[in-house]
Amino acid sequence: MAATRPRGSAATQRRIERSTGALSATANKYMESRHDWYRALSAEDRSWVGLVAQAGIAGFLAWYRDPSENPQISVDVFGTAPRELTRSISLAQTLELVRAVVDVIEDDVAQLAAPGEEQILREGVLRYSREIAFGAAQIYARAAEARGAWDARLESLVVDAVLRGEADDSMQSRASALGWGSVNHVAVIAGSTPDGDTEGVVDTLRRAASHHGIESLAAVQRRRLVAILGGLQDPTATVHALAECFGDGPIVIGPTVPHLFAAGRSARAALSGLDAARAWPDAPRPVLADDLLPERVLAGDAQARLALIERVYRPLLAAGSALFETASTYLDGGGGLESTARILFVHPNTVRYRLGRIATVTGYDLSHPREAHTVRMALAVGRLAESTRRQWRRSLEGHEPELPTTHDASLLGETL
Repeated sequence: MAATRPRGSAATQRRIERSTGALSATANKYMESRHDWYRALSAEDRSWVGLVAQAGIAGFLAWYRDPSENPQISVDVFGTAPRELTRSISLAQTLELVRAVVDVIEDDVAQLAAPGEEQILREGVLRYSREIAFGAAQIYARAAEARGAWDARLESLVVDAVLRGEADDSMQSRASALGWGSVNHVAVIAGSTPDGDTEGVVDTLRRAASHHGIESLAAVQRRRLVAILGGLQDPTATVHALAECFGDGPIVIGPTVPHLFAAGRSARAALSGLDAARAWPDAPRPVLADDLLPERVLAGDAQARLALIERVYRPLLAAGSALFETASTYLDGGGGLESTARILFVHPNTVRYRLGRIATVTGYDLSHPREAHTVRMALAVGRLAESTRRQWRRSLEGHEPELPTTHDASLLGETL
């Protein structure tokens, strides 16, 4: 934007030129006396601020000599300062610096201006300070854009590393640069992207998460939106509030882990749950990956099989044959108290008591159809694992020619 005014006299120009150093020093003292943030700056940053103030006064003098020229604010004033200075000093603080220089010059107008040119000098200072303000805003906007692009790249790399389970030093460095070094209570969320252009999906989710006081990292992978949320206290309630950021279909919440560097486990569960969720059309939205264990087993998720064995099958075995037999009989008989009691030759109240104990031991209530389905699946995969283990042991003793597959051997190695 051009800023023109009558040319100042040579006398005024010489006075300003002779006073450049003194004006800059006065402006620095003014800032130091008025603003705590300025006093808290490092010596290096304060020296750069002083150079910016000197460059601003020198730039004003050059423009005052020839007001028909557009001032090159970014080059003449801010060109001497390093780009990192925008991280130490905010735009508002830069404008306070500009205001300080303007106030200092206005206070000395009577000594700086030749007789009769006081008003011309005041108008020139105000017009030039306006150009300085616009120039500073432009520089900060460019710096923010550059940081935003770089942060988006880092964010994408961190999300990708979590999905691949690569919690190495490079991921730790990138996560720390994004402010995730100390974030706890982390969970991975997986769902579909909204219809239409997906360019602003990540920004929308980030703003929504910030509104609810949640840290977030996110990435779009084809038609899949993956988010890593930190600082979670109630994952289901939080993700329910963010559901509108996702497209139609299931939203799966991986288990909450202590920190980002353990989030690979949460990511595997969330992605496995997203693939398997189609097998449960009536699943809630959002749904916990742990609530999809039966469907994940059907989809071939070995970790889901292991989870059911560890949470249901083995605790039932450890609780005694009575509970294990009652669970099997109750499920096989269609969930009837009387029929189960007749088969087991016990009183119905005994069956009712045992069902309560089963719920305590496993965390699943067999009177609830969905939870009964989960326990049925756990008993099935547990029996298969036991059968495979017995075959494996016989083969090692020379009684069986075939060894289990690598997949089954891996699973058994974790359950033995």
